[in-house]
Order: sequence, then structure tokens, then C-alpha cells
Amino acid sequence: MTYGNYPDLSKIMRVLVIKLRHLGDVLLSSSVFSCLKGALPHAIIDACVYEEASPMLEGHPSIHEILNCTKGSFLNTMRAVRKRKYDLVINLTEGDRGVLIAYFSGAKIRVSFPPKGKWQKKLVTHEVKQAPGLRHTVERNLDALRILGIFPQESERELFFAIDKGPKEPFILISPTSRWRFKCWSRMRECIARLCEMGKRVVLTSGPDPIEVAMVNRIAEGLDVEVFAGNITLKELGALIYKSEMLLCVDSVPLHIASALKHPVVAIFGPTSDITWGPWRNPNARIVAQNFSCRPCYQDGCGGSKYSDCLETLTVDRVLSEMEVFTKITRPSLFVRQELINCS
Repeated sequence: MTYGNYPDLSKIMRVLVIKLRHLGDVLLSSSVFSCLKGALPHAIIDACVYEEASPMLEGHPSIHEILNCTKGSFLNTMRAVRKRKYDLVINLTEGDRGVLIAYFSGAKIRVSFPPKGKWQKKLVTHEVKQAPGLRHTVERNLDALRILGIFPQESERELFFAIDKGPKEPFILISPTSRWRFKCWSRMRECIARLCEMGKRVVLTSGPDPIEVAMVNRIAEGLDVEVFAGNITLKELGALIYKSEMLLCVDSVPLHIASALKHPVVAIFGPTSDITWGPWRNPNARIVAQNFSCRPCYQDGCGGSKYSDCLETLTVDRVLSEMEVFTKITRPSLFVRQELINCS
């Protein structure tokens, strides 16, 4: 036995990485595939994600195939995984599903973060220890490789998101919502109104959730803005971010896409951790957050009240001052939707 007790990876030919989480979580796992390909250049590397998250990894040069796991087809997913006869399965997800898929794959090497129950722990061969303090999610994902003796190079830690890049446009893209409403900033409408007064062209977007779409529509009511809430694909969202002058958002998936594209972004953080979920290796990113001792609390408002002091006391002037690093006060020409999302 050697120090580290790393497994022999010399005969690994097929690898599966499982990430059964939301959109941003999946994008933040993209560097794992780059690092794996660097260490195992002859191996076939696949991904297993929820179907709605597959666009986050589509086009990744290190991924051979993406297996989509839908909510009603868990058994079918396990059969599909078993059929491919993987040598190594890495589960980047807490919970039972990823562990079960890894076990029933038949792979000799099965890596996972600590499962919840004692019996689940017996289903993995290598358990990733979690750091007690705050750690960025990207590095945390890469810990699942370090436990195998694979240590990422600097160039392999970058995020990857594939889009067709077109010409830049002088507009500000704003994504004010999140599936978790406690991340949202109540003064976003006031901020947008100020931008409009300064002559900025503003475009709003959101995910397809009806609650998010309704929130964006309320923010936009009566303002001279354009709204693409809920009716664009993830790849079109990536194109919007790339084409824009800059992005303003809360802690949500557009932030992580901006990190992958190295695009100018100002991100507002409240109850969540900007250390764990903040911009990753993006020199064009700025964080706006209050220096409160209770952050991050991950609570739905202070004491569960739906009202977070760290967000409600954040001023529009402070957000605008951060945005001034990336934006100029000019009035661009008329904006045409087809020109914006046309990636050709």
C-alpha cells in the first residue's frame, strides 16, 4: 500500500460522471470532464444528468455521450448505465440515486460524496471527504478526482459552455430571478428604471417557471425594456450573455454561464455564499454583497421571515457603481430580437 492508496487507473476505458442536480450545478461540474480526459486520454467519458440540464454539457469536447435521467425513468437509466459496462463511475451528487446508479453499473471503482445512510456507504469504493469550511463548488467537484490520485492542472479547471458566438450588441442583460426566491433583490425594478433614465437599453430574461416569468413581467411593467422571460433555450441564453455589454444577475445559472464565457457580470448575493457559488475564474466578474456576520445563512429570509436584511438594505447606488466598471452611458440603436439570438 502506498501513501494515498490510489487505485490503478491504467486499465480504465469507460468512465461515467453522474451529476443529478440543477442547471448551474451541472455547469460547475464541466471542469471534471476536462481533467478526466487529460488524465485518461484514451478513455470514453460519459455524463449522466437530468434531461433538462443536458444543454449545460452539450458540445463539451471531453464528453462522448450524455445519458439523460428523467423523473419517470430511473430504472431505465440504471439499465442503460449497466449496459455500457463502465470501469469507473464518479457520483458528484449527494442522495441515493447517484449512489444506486454507481453501484448497479457494475464498475469496480465507484466514487461518491458521503451518502446519507450507512447502507449506502457500502455501495461505494471511494468516499470523498468534504472540507468543513466554505469551498467553491468547482473545487469540491474536483475533489472526487483527487481522491483517485488525479490532480487538475490550472488549464483543466476552467468551465466550458458551448455556444455559437455572433457579433456583440450594446445592451445590458438582466436576469433578476432564481428558482429560489430568497435570492432575489426587491430593488431590481428601481435599478432598471435608473438604467433606462441613463439611456441604457435593457433586456430581461428568466427561466421558464411561471413564477419567474410573472416576476419579470411585474418588474418590466411600464419600463422601456425588452423581455425574453421563459421563452428562450439555454443555448440562446448563452448567446444573449455573450452578445451583451454585460450581465446583471442574482445567484443563478446565468452567473455560471458568464463565468464559462469570461463575460462581464455583476452578481448580487444575499443569503447564499459567494465563496461557494460565486464567479469562477472570471476576471470580468464583480460581486455585490453585504458584509454581514450571518452570511451565508441559506434561510428564506431572516428567521424564515421572507425578508433578508442583507438584500433589502442593499442600495441601488452600490449596484450601479459596480456596473459602471463595465458599462457606458450611451443610447444604442434599435434592438431586434432575431439579430440577438441568431447565432449564425
